[in-house]
Amino acid sequence: MMKEIAFEQIDGIRVGHAENLEAGTGCTVVICEEGAAAGVDVRGGAPGTRETDLLNPVNLVQAIHAVLLTGGSAFGLDAASGVMQFLEERGIGFDVQVTKVPIVCGAALFDLAIGDHATRPDRTMGYRACLHAERNITLQGNVGAGTGATVGKLLGMSRAMKSGLGSFAVRAGDLKVGAIVAVNALGDVVDPDTGEKLAGLLTEDLQGLADTEEVLIRSSSGEKNLFSGSTTLAVVATNASLSKARMAKVASMAQNGFAQTLRPAHSMFDGDTIFAVGTGRVDSDVNAVGLLAARTVARAVAAAVKRASPLFGLKTHGDLRVTEAKRLPG
Repeated sequence: MMKEIAFEQIDGIRVGHAENLEAGTGCTVVICEEGAAAGVDVRGGAPGTRETDLLNPVNLVQAIHAVLLTGGSAFGLDAASGVMQFLEERGIGFDVQVTKVPIVCGAALFDLAIGDHATRPDRTMGYRACLHAERNITLQGNVGAGTGATVGKLLGMSRAMKSGLGSFAVRAGDLKVGAIVAVNALGDVVDPDTGEKLAGLLTEDLQGLADTEEVLIRSSSGEKNLFSGSTTLAVVATNASLSKARMAKVASMAQNGFAQTLRPAHSMFDGDTIFAVGTGRVDSDVNAVGLLAARTVARAVAAAVKRASPLFGLKTHGDLRVTEAKRLPG
């Protein structure tokens, strides 16, 4: 029997966030102090990542200690230095005899088009997110890497909507699987359970939702340079005991969650990336873990737009619900 749990209830995982609401950016860190087998799957055409090559199963390091999701585009990857500092101070990392080198993987999303583009997550913010991880509370909405996240940007920011950070986790027997997602997609977001369109490209009057895929198809002639940027990032975490190779498969299967909820997913303008980490507490079949990973990713995507709050004048899913309610008779 499957039961919903909080992401932070997954054994061996701690989560912390730091953000600057005035600048419209932030970062989220998932810490695995005891080390975790990890894999990654990058599907989008415009990724900004850190330490993903070492996750190839043929390479030396067998465990990582943290994953950073950050705003600020490639500039924001600087926040990983703060994560490394925090972990080294606590003796956490890959032992190289003279010190321990924390293995911190990461990925960045583009949020420079809102707020203050000159303010990005940095070493100090990364360290602060780790300090907040000591409380281990998974917040949602305009927090962490989701602070500056937006969706529906095909026709520019004037018709985009505010998104955010979402999480969802489940327990099936002793197995726990969860996902935390920063949703910064080019297109639209649909509910995986109902098919309802939750957020995305606004209509010209800004009162309803258009269809990004239809607009993209109609304007298919010629290449586009969507400088407004996209990218949806996720960390799937589980207490399952799986190898690096199997965790890479989990990350691959988890991308089905993006395919179920993002319209479109994995475009040349998105850097869609999913990390998967396993803390090795229970034996489990990789197929079951991958299946639950996709389910939790899809529901975390929906949570990200449902929990988002207005920022910089951008509408949210909640605003659309209010508008629709006003249109109903009576």
